[in-house]
Amino acid sequence: MDNVGIVVADIDAAIAFFTELGLELEGRAPIEGEWADGVTGLRGMRVEIAMMRTPDGHGRLELSRFLAPPAVADHRGAPVNALGYLRVMFTVEDIDDTLARLGRRGATLVGEVVQYADTYRLCYIRGPEGILIGLAEELGQ
Repeated sequence: MDNVGIVVADIDAAIAFFTELGLELEGRAPIEGEWADGVTGLRGMRVEIAMMRTPDGHGRLELSRFLAPPAVADHRGAPVNALGYLRVMFTVEDIDDTLARLGRRGATLVGEVVQYADTYRLCYIRGPEGILIGLAEELGQ
């Protein structure tokens, strides 16, 4: 997998949030032109993207803010069992510390932090603009 894409309204807030989570801004650029129209199927598309890299260097998250055409759907508040995009899950070293740091950036816990066997502590949060994000702390490392 190369990356997961998330469309946001406030790209600066999203970059700050995912930086706090431990991702690194790899690059930021405007995207438009015939090739972009062709690949997306959206004529006259103009978008600003920010590519974020995970700390291990193996995954990337592409944040996109569409300038044109305007967004036609909004799935940010969809529940965990909604069809389509569900969530992105990140491994963290300390889930409590991560929740505290992300809480200062507006994250809210969806349910509660739970423990799965002796393997993981897990939770879902709503991040910037209500984006659903999973956090997993591996136990017994």
